[in-house]
Amino acid sequence: MPEPTPSLTLALLQGREAAMGFFRPLLNQHGITEQQWRVIRILKQAPEYTLESYRLAELACIPRPSLTGVLMRLERDGYLRRWKPENDQRRLCITLADEAHQLFDAMSDEINRQYRTIREQLGGEDYQTLMGLLERLRRIQP
Repeated sequence: MPEPTPSLTLALLQGREAAMGFFRPLLNQHGITEQQWRVIRILKQAPEYTLESYRLAELACIPRPSLTGVLMRLERDGYLRRWKPENDQRRLCITLADEAHQLFDAMSDEINRQYRTIREQLGGEDYQTLMGLLERLRRIQP
């Protein structure tokens, strides 16, 4: 019986868990989930802090049905606003609220400190190599 090949998908999940170990305590401290943080971070980088829901789901790697619940909780907590453009009621746009900008700013120093720790432990060159390889993997088409 041949030896099983190492699982890329399992290695990626384990790497993700290792990386998230640096950030979960901070997210818990601020009472937000990993998915909520991904949404806030992606919107913070978007033009005018706004994206359509389908695009946000793609970028955040959150299935659209799951994203609905995440958005409802973020809206309830005052972190974002959902709206439909007057010229196309089929579209749903998501915009960060001031509360989310304040949360992002409050967390930024510690988030950046954790990224520095990861870079120091991996080594700057290996960190850049890892990020480059992950970007290349992301672009591969099935």
